[in-house]
Amino acid sequence: MNFAWQSVILVLAGVLLLRVAGRKSISQMTLAQTVVMISIGSIIIQPIIETSVWKTIVAAGIFVGSLILMEYLQVRYNFIEKFITGKSKIVIENGKLKTANMRKLRFTADQLEMRLRTNGITKISDVKMATLEPNGQLGYELMDNAKPLTVGEFKRLMGEIILQSPVQPAHQATDDIFQELKKGHSPPNFKDLH
Repeated sequence: MNFAWQSVILVLAGVLLLRVAGRKSISQMTLAQTVVMISIGSIIIQPIIETSVWKTIVAAGIFVGSLILMEYLQVRYNFIEKFITGKSKIVIENGKLKTANMRKLRFTADQLEMRLRTNGITKISDVKMATLEPNGQLGYELMDNAKPLTVGEFKRLMGEIILQSPVQPAHQATDDIFQELKKGHSPPNFKDLH
């Protein structure tokens, strides 16, 4: 029975500690965050096999505390951020692969193509700039001719079209059911509508 209570305490402590550490999916974690989370998972399971639940909670707390300290130092000092997290690396520039950077990152063309496809991009030549971010995500900007039309651009284009063509008066519908209400007349009978 003691085993069951220890398991419950460890699960609750793990949830609390991970809540303090912050919410990110695995794909959004930096290298340091991933190491700390894996370490916490390994530490939490040990007391079930061994005996000391409180030592485990303290050790997991130390891991989370060190993660928070590292994140604080990264915000404060750029060189620490560069050392711990790394910086984004360009993998595509003006529709061309940056193979030297990809080799340094040990990132294959197939892996890049997979990430592009998941973002709905079918041609490398459509990409103006693409970067591999420190958390493993792909950041990109499309060439002007490959970008989707935005609402703002659509309105601007429609404004240009309207200015170039003579404005036609709108056809006024005669079956406007609010017309009589607007003029102050009584509404028609039900059989008048048919």
